Amino acid sequence: MQSEARRAGPPAECGIGPAETGRAALGLPRRERLRHNRLRSPGQGPADSGTALTTDTPEPQARQRWLTLGALGVVFGDIGTSPLYALRECFAGHSGAALTAANVLGVLSLIFWSLIFIISIKYLVFICRADNKGEGGPLALLALAFPERARRGRVALAFTGLGVFGAALMYGDGMITPPITVLGAMEGLKVATSRLAPYVVPLALGILVGLFWIQRVGTGGVARIFGPVMLVWFVTIAALGLAEVVRHPGILLAMNPVHAVEFFAREGWLAFRVLGAVFLVLTGGEALYADMGHFGLQPIRRAWFGLVLPALFLNYLGQGALLLRAPDAAVNPFYRLAPEWALWPLLILATAAAIIASQALISGVFSLTMQAVQLGYLPRVEIRHTSPTERGQIYVPLANWLLLLACAGLVLGFQSSSRLAAAYGLAVTLTMLVTTLLFYFAARRRWGWSNLRALGLCAGFCLLQLPFLGANLLKFPEGGWFPVILGGLIYGLMRTWNWGRRRLRERLEAALLPFDMFLAEVEERQPHRVGGTAVFMSGSPTGTPLALLHNLKHNRVLHERIVLLTIKIEEEPRVPATERLEIIRHGQGFYRVVARFGFMEEANMKDILRLCSEQNLQLKLSETTFFLSRETIVCRAGTPWYRAWRQRLFAFLSRNNLSPTAFFGLPANRVVELGMQVEI
Repeated sequence: MQSEARRAGPPAECGIGPAETGRAALGLPRRERLRHNRLRSPGQGPADSGTALTTDTPEPQARQRWLTLGALGVVFGDIGTSPLYALRECFAGHSGAALTAANVLGVLSLIFWSLIFIISIKYLVFICRADNKGEGGPLALLALAFPERARRGRVALAFTGLGVFGAALMYGDGMITPPITVLGAMEGLKVATSRLAPYVVPLALGILVGLFWIQRVGTGGVARIFGPVMLVWFVTIAALGLAEVVRHPGILLAMNPVHAVEFFAREGWLAFRVLGAVFLVLTGGEALYADMGHFGLQPIRRAWFGLVLPALFLNYLGQGALLLRAPDAAVNPFYRLAPEWALWPLLILATAAAIIASQALISGVFSLTMQAVQLGYLPRVEIRHTSPTERGQIYVPLANWLLLLACAGLVLGFQSSSRLAAAYGLAVTLTMLVTTLLFYFAARRRWGWSNLRALGLCAGFCLLQLPFLGANLLKFPEGGWFPVILGGLIYGLMRTWNWGRRRLRERLEAALLPFDMFLAEVEERQPHRVGGTAVFMSGSPTGTPLALLHNLKHNRVLHERIVLLTIKIEEEPRVPATERLEIIRHGQGFYRVVARFGFMEEANMKDILRLCSEQNLQLKLSETTFFLSRETIVCRAGTPWYRAWRQRLFAFLSRNNLSPTAFFGLPANRVVELGMQVEI
């Protein structure tokens, strides 16, 4: 390793260590250990209780009503806009079913029972119970099913990779949902008048650009109207469907599952292909689970069973009844439900609902990116908190603009929601299967389920989902390749970054000097001390930071007070307040501080220094010098090309990693970086 001193610059892997070493400091020799009970942030529950949002703790009825209303706007935006295009795709195009009464009843029966088994039973009864301290989603479930300390052996590593792949696929879902929902809403212009057809794509692009542009200023104020707007949306689509059901009450027979069985027996292969379109009614299931932490399980259940499910199925029934009465309405049965006088108001409402559905997925991508960064699966990127009171409202500029480019490309490339529907579904199906597999391990680890019980339930879910996967695989050449290839590329980036960080940590820890040996040497040699405080960021809570060794070697001085700071990101969304901060006083002016944060929390240096000051370790930002290590990755000479590509990719990501100065909010004029070259 070669060392060089320089001022603040590019990224470094200092200050964030592996989660499994976070408690190793408990065995260190020390004179005093202090833990601080951190003040709770606005909206944060009792941090030391460990109680998840999904518990049955009673809350005031008014708060529950507001949570339920909020869930309508955020959680159900994606699945709530599926009626814009789902049933149309079942009877449109070369793969659609013939428009007969028996086929309409069969398709509607498939839709109804799919919503019951996949969304109502699988997700709302079972999957959503597997929350990681209230948070859901692939990475949160992965941390629950396979904690860092349990990721040993081929089986655990394989399923860990599957969990990361599921998270990568959600990026593909986040890129497709805004274009397909906005295009589906704008295509109502064609129903109003054919003269407006050329303006569908430009208007969709304009709406998407505006939607992504407002992300940088925060969506807190807009989010307050999401719930009421979606309430009007669900009531409206239920009323439109109910009006048509009253004219054709025989359509209610579709709730009989016999019609779904007869549809398969009669149509065979064609019915199997139609399953790919039927799956479009389920595409918000994963988003429902990922957004669970914002509202809790009970409000989501009330919203689903009390309004969303009845409204969706009434609308699908109404569209089916309309198709039986007027087969020419198959071009766009949703908008044909509305009387002529209500077409324009419905178009405006559908556009608002499409924007809300898109916002939910965009916010989900931001949250997923923050989780991936904190858990070590993506390089550090800029994360801005857009609300002083709501911790969950964040803005990730890089993710935002990449999403906009992808969405604009999809709109220009596919031109219509029907063509884009071919690309929609495969990524979501794969993510649902990954969630099912991870749930098996989470159920056994968290609830102690027997192998037979967990395997039986998950096997049943897989049997329900595998036909959908097969049907969506048929759409691979028509556009299904896009989210899968995109997910594969993102998965490669995530795995490479995680692999490189582990290799880098191993190399650095192998060169670390035990701190007790360093302390003994300092006591013996008594190097010259200068005034002031120096904070050395350290990835290990036990070793001596390399930056400290290099500073002493080259400058031959030590500061009057030296703080070794380790920031730990634990595999839980929020760390209890009693475990937030640990201060170890070693004497001779040396202090070790271990600050622990959850993967949904921001590790801010000002907060850490404030907590230290409250425990009689006064660290003023303007009077403290921060020493960081900056590692320049060098590929090992003679590495075969099929291995060297991964090293080069990690080196590229490391060079473009956001500097810890910016990530932790350090004043640039108080930072000194000591660089070194490391071979991996």
